[in-house]
This record gives sequence, structure tokens and C-alpha cells, in this order.
Amino acid sequence: MAATTAAHQAGVTARSRAGLDRRALAILMPIGPLAIAIVRGILPYYTADSDTTMAANVAAHQGAESAVVWLTLVALFTLIPGVIALGLLAKRHAPRLGTAGLVLAFAAFMSLFWSTVAGSDNVALGAARIGLNPAVTGKLIDSMGAVPAIGFASWLFPIGHILGLILIGIALWRGRVVPGWAALGFAVAAVAFGKESGPRPAGAATA
Repeated sequence: MAATTAAHQAGVTARSRAGLDRRALAILMPIGPLAIAIVRGILPYYTADSDTTMAANVAAHQGAESAVVWLTLVALFTLIPGVIALGLLAKRHAPRLGTAGLVLAFAAFMSLFWSTVAGSDNVALGAARIGLNPAVTGKLIDSMGAVPAIGFASWLFPIGHILGLILIGIALWRGRVVPGWAALGFAVAAVAFGKESGPRPAGAATA
């Protein structure tokens, strides 16, 4: 009798924790994409701009760029934990696909934020605050992009995160965690997110 009661209590506790995990995931997951969506709306330059043009626009809109930097930090604190949680959920239901997707997506998002922290937005804003000429700032950003580690990280993100999130979506579908239409929507969102992902890593365009 005692064993049965203990087993029942363990089951209730496990379900309670699972429910808490799902609620936490539901709260966490939208925050990062929302932060990036806001960044896209207020970013004072186009990601296709030259580094010199980007530096000049940042210098002219330092308030907006400060908000971009803060929102990028919010995205850093939420996107990566969200990807980990979603990847682990996918891994439980489709181990190979889920693991591959989690590894790729995690590496890609880490590369994005590492190259952004060492990247153009922070450099351009800091340079603008001390009155550095945008042409000089553009050359500095371009030079940073030529650093092999930063350049590699800049290119790993668009490839790795699209493939990683698509694999996670397929894993969730194959594990019957989400219906097919939701997995397809997840994959489409991953591709759309990759086309314009907010702040630009150093050297993503040339002056």
C-alpha cells in the first residue's frame, strides 16, 4: 500500500514538473523572437549597408542603437535557453534528429551573440560616443570581420540556425509533439528569421 502511494505521489510530482516546464517554455520562447522583431523595427541601418554607412547611421541615431544593444542582450538571455529547452524536448521524442538540431542551433545562436558582442553594433555605438569619424569606424569594423574566428562565427549563424531549427521542427513532428502544419510553420519561421536577424556581426558587409 505504501509502495503504491509512493509511486502515485512520484507520478503526480513528475506530471507537475512537466507542466511547470511546459509553462516556463511557453513564457520563455516568445521573448527572444519578440526582442529581435523590435530590433528589426528600430535598427538605424540596413544589414546590406556598408560598414561606413552603418557607422554613420548609428552615430546619427545613438538612442535607437542603445535600445538595439539592450534588446540584443534580452534576446541573448532568452533565445539560447529557449533553443536548449526546445531541443531537449525534441531529443526526448526523436533522439537523433533532436540532438543534431540542438547542437547546430545552439552553436549557431552562440556564434551570433559572440560575434555580435565582438561586433559592429557595439563598436559603432562606442565609436560614435567618442566622436570617431564614421569612415574610420567602418574600416575598423571591416577589419574585425577579417579576423578568422569572428568571420567564421558570422557565417555559421545563418546556416547553422536554419538547419538546426528545421531539424528540431522535424523531430517534434516525428515525435508527435506537434502536428505537421506546426512543424512546417516552425521551419518557415526559422528561414524567415535567418534572412534578417537583427544586429549585424562584425564584417557582415564591407565598407
